[in-house]
Amino acid sequence: MTTERGFDKMKCDHTAEDDMKKIVIVASDVAMPGEKGLSRLHYLAELFTNNGFDVTLVTADFQHWEKRFRTPEAQARAQAASRCKPVFLHEDGYRKNLDLKRILSYRTLARNIGRYLDRNEFDLVYSLIPDNRVAAVAGRCAKKRGVPFVIDVEDLWPEAMRMVFDVPVLSDVAFSYFTLNAKKAYACADAAVGSSDEYRDEPLKYGARPKRSVTVYVGSELRRFDAGAAANANKPKKGENEFWVAYAGTLGASYDLETMIKAADLLYRRGLTDIKTLLLGSGPDEDRLRAAAEKTPADVRLPGYLPYEEMAAYLKASDVTVNSLVAKASQSIVSKIGDYLAAGVPMINTGLNAEFMEKVNADGFGINVPPGNAEALADAVQRLYEDRPLCESMGKKARAVAETQFDRETSYMKIVQLAKSLLNDEG
Repeated sequence: MTTERGFDKMKCDHTAEDDMKKIVIVASDVAMPGEKGLSRLHYLAELFTNNGFDVTLVTADFQHWEKRFRTPEAQARAQAASRCKPVFLHEDGYRKNLDLKRILSYRTLARNIGRYLDRNEFDLVYSLIPDNRVAAVAGRCAKKRGVPFVIDVEDLWPEAMRMVFDVPVLSDVAFSYFTLNAKKAYACADAAVGSSDEYRDEPLKYGARPKRSVTVYVGSELRRFDAGAAANANKPKKGENEFWVAYAGTLGASYDLETMIKAADLLYRRGLTDIKTLLLGSGPDEDRLRAAAEKTPADVRLPGYLPYEEMAAYLKASDVTVNSLVAKASQSIVSKIGDYLAAGVPMINTGLNAEFMEKVNADGFGINVPPGNAEALADAVQRLYEDRPLCESMGKKARAVAETQFDRETSYMKIVQLAKSLLNDEG
């Protein structure tokens, strides 16, 4: 099995052999241009298109992050704003991230995707997991057609769901549906893409043996981040002596944000009243976190969901970012890491993923602290607050890592090369 090292030095020149090769990218959740959410798969579809492929991006007519259906007008706008060809298939919709209705909704989507793939011909099928059922159906259709199937492991289901529902034996039974579909999807994979080494190798745990594999961090579009931060530089209102500690992302169960509020309270009681904590984003725990923030005299701000470009400006204006994860979190190297590193400031990591903890230490851009430990988090913030040269040094290292490892413009070319090697049947 070839890892990403086999693709690092391969060139990505457009050749006639690639012309009109048809790739279909399948994902249950994709943010289209102008929408809230993760746009990674749309970016990848556009990158494939720009490298000479005929690309169809198949997703749902239901927008996961906004919990609403895309109107015909919204679908038309997405198609007009894309070089690839977006296709929106029906699913039933749901209101909560962890909900039986979501599972049933994805089953409907998987069935419709199967019908679509059976009616159309493609040279390569590329599918995101989760959703596991969607990926299993996409893999089955690829094998039936005899074309390469690439599985892109962005998150682990049912592991992530155990954050909310973890009852011995009962959870195993309840989540067996996801495990079975993951096994089916991985068994079909000719190649695996992972947002970390751990995720890249996930199919191996199920007995699958992809011929090729590559690690590509979710990353960021550095040009977009920098342009957004510059254009919105006047939005963050930061006092002259303020020291900002920032989190950006979902306000939900996987993220240890209550500990950030407790740490802010400790720092305030230590007399460090010019340290401000920012929780940027929205989510199911927003009201509870606002209530907790109101109980401390410390300055904890929850500005809500911000457009990406404005969020970039807030991160750029901050002094420290916090990759705040609870102890049971299944995530490894999450999507927000690219933006944190792009900001060029130190990162405090509370996640227990061994791969990322080692990266924090080896690349020197931050500090690891135990999850759920407000005093340890407060100590790490205070250390950086009191040692500005260390802050500056870690910040420079963070930005360097962003530029060399997390910039989609260069790192995602590994995925293009992977697809080319499968289509050309290179060893």
